[in-house]
Amino acid sequence: MFLENTINHAKQSGWMEVICGSMFSGKTEELIRRLRRAEMAGQSVEIFKPKLDNRYSEDEVVSHNQNSIRSTAVCSPSEILLLGSSCDVVGIDEAQFFDQSIVEIANQLANTGTRVVIAGLDMDFMGRPFGPMPFLMATAEYVTKVHAICKRTGNLANYSMRISDNKDLVQLGETDSYEAVSRKVFVEAMNSKNIENQ
Repeated sequence: MFLENTINHAKQSGWMEVICGSMFSGKTEELIRRLRRAEMAGQSVEIFKPKLDNRYSEDEVVSHNQNSIRSTAVCSPSEILLLGSSCDVVGIDEAQFFDQSIVEIANQLANTGTRVVIAGLDMDFMGRPFGPMPFLMATAEYVTKVHAICKRTGNLANYSMRISDNKDLVQLGETDSYEAVSRKVFVEAMNSKNIENQ
């Protein structure tokens, strides 16, 4: 379990925490948990998400099990810097949907004393590192990788396998479009698709 930094804050700068994993692994749930603890401690907290992620709500970050916290939807990472620079804690959900500038913005916030908590998919539906996530993970002080459970094998699931025919990199969806699967299931499915496409 992740424990918040307890170093002398008078001498400590900010830092970055990344929560990553597959779909249905509890990334947003963990993000909400950390941000609520900060709010209970009386810290000023702002939460941001990409404007395109309106699956559950326009003005809340919502987990798959409907736990929610108020948020601001933004089009660009620069808005996060503008709106969150005076906060103790900045939360960012679905970071994989932002452009590469999110890495610089998150680091700028941390460098000026803000605790930055980021959640996002580490891999896309093809099993490749997703957008800015590898760079955020590389520059963060803390990285927590969470896992779902593969319904087919009962093993840890760290792949978000798309079960719809859509080939676009970004497809917002739930269990109708994605399934969290283990490496074995993912590799077998990808091999099967490659054979079909030959």
